Amino acid sequence: MEVNVVGNIGFREILIILLIILILFGAKRIPEVMKAFGKGIREFKKGAKELESQVKEDEDSSREDDKPSPHAG
Repeated sequence: MEVNVVGNIGFREILIILLIILILFGAKRIPEVMKAFGKGIREFKKGAKELESQVKEDEDSSREDDKPSPHAG
């Protein structure tokens, strides 16, 4: 299941966001801020993948537990 985080953001919205970032942080700090932002996004995606794999493992083990065991007699 993949979620579209960006949605329907157009060129104008991106331009406004970039201008706000420029005003808030100044031109000299933008590379530093973007690097930190990228690192945060990578960590978030990594955590989301780990959570998804853990959920799948739990579902698989739950299915194994739900199977009826063969009776010996």
